[in-house]
Amino acid sequence: QVQLVESGGGLVQAGGSLRLSCAASGRTSSYGFVGWFRQAPGKEREFVAALLWNGGRLRYADSMVGRATISRDSAKNTVSLQMNSLKPEDTAVYYCAAGADYYSGGSNANAYRYWGQGTPVTVSS
Repeated sequence: QVQLVESGGGLVQAGGSLRLSCAASGRTSSYGFVGWFRQAPGKEREFVAALLWNGGRLRYADSMVGRATISRDSAKNTVSLQMNSLKPEDTAVYYCAAGADYYSGGSNANAYRYWGQGTPVTVSS
């Protein structure tokens, strides 16, 4: 079993930055892809970024290319999402997810087995 706890959300002005963290516990062999998704009010959950825990593959949503960086700290079992140049449309609850296998590609929410509770991000204009 894998447990995920997100932190780092909050209120930021447009153009600002936030760094989200996901603390993972459980067997690292179960992690597969670790990704970030977001869900805005009234909208479906959408992919933000993902990485393969064992290394070698990163994925970003087109809307986040050049504005987000996903990284991992193996020693601390954490995955971070650094977001810059934030826009009001980035406002959402951000979720950490894990457990999608290599062949899923990392961007399909249905492929993930484990989810955190989410951390809210609000970007004011």
